[in-house]
Amino acid sequence: MEIVIRLDEPKQAEEELRSLYTWLLSEPELRRHARLSLASSRAPEPGAQGDMIDVLSLVLGTGLNTGALALSIATWRSTRPRQMTVTLERSDGRSVTVTATSPQEAQRAVESLLDNDPGDASGAPS
Repeated sequence: MEIVIRLDEPKQAEEELRSLYTWLLSEPELRRHARLSLASSRAPEPGAQGDMIDVLSLVLGTGLNTGALALSIATWRSTRPRQMTVTLERSDGRSVTVTATSPQEAQRAVESLLDNDPGDASGAPS
């Protein structure tokens, strides 16, 4: 399953997404069961060198513990000077916003998005 992560602060999105990307890669569970990449949600303009990074894409494997993802996001948020809103969106358009201050609340939000998946693991890393 593919999940796209967006932040609520467009001016700082690239820097903060790079920070979140590094944070998530430091989690062994996520390194083992997910593929992460930074991208732009906009198509590149002809002749342009590229666009600003404004999304973090995760392709999740079937063995991923949703608690590991939720805990990583909640812990990362707690290290930021400003508590940014983190939105996770599935490829089918369903989304959830994480504004929780506790790991348990973040886990419930992430699980509500991921646990209702009808088993689509297409493209998931092994």
